[in-house]
Amino acid sequence: MSEVKINNVSDIEKIFAGRIPKIIGNRADYAVLVPLVKKDGELNLLFEVRAAHLKRQPSEVCFPGGRIEENETAEQCAIRESAEELGINPADIKIITELDRIHSYTNFTLYSFLGEIDYDTIVNAKVNKKEVESIFFVPLSEFILNEPYVYTMKVVPDVRDDFPYEMVNEDSDYHWSKGVAEVPIYQVHQEKIWGLTARICYNFAKVLKDNL
Repeated sequence: MSEVKINNVSDIEKIFAGRIPKIIGNRADYAVLVPLVKKDGELNLLFEVRAAHLKRQPSEVCFPGGRIEENETAEQCAIRESAEELGINPADIKIITELDRIHSYTNFTLYSFLGEIDYDTIVNAKVNKKEVESIFFVPLSEFILNEPYVYTMKVVPDVRDDFPYEMVNEDSDYHWSKGVAEVPIYQVHQEKIWGLTARICYNFAKVLKDNL
């Protein structure tokens, strides 16, 4: 493309007509299910313990989910991954609503969906041991009544010495913007729920408390 001339706004309007805005940059998108299970008359959240042999986050507590594949929606991903990991049928998952999204400083977006699964379905399920070590329940009330410990850490840019400051008319002591990341931690019985999973729980409980 040796020469480009755009002289009319209408040309730009045609290009962007119907286009869905995206997040700039190389990112990965993930989706998880936040499963509600009614156990002994009380609503519980269902969690997984990741298999110990996994390369990424072995033995950590999480919600079922995974990376969104090409040509599938975030909701479809949450259902597909959850069914595969829990060993149930996709039809056994009833989606209630989409919860708030997390845009991580590590270049990915996490979508979460609140869903309902029947207790008998879970009891009779055979979890995928390649990915899941075990599952457990926590009463939803635990997150409504108890605040997590929240660790706050700084997110700072790691700028190498070879950055071309002269190209932007700045000195090497340029003040790069910094960020802050919160890491909530719940200690529920013998389980440690923290990181993004805890952020989802914390935010979900807050929405409930603010509207009860």
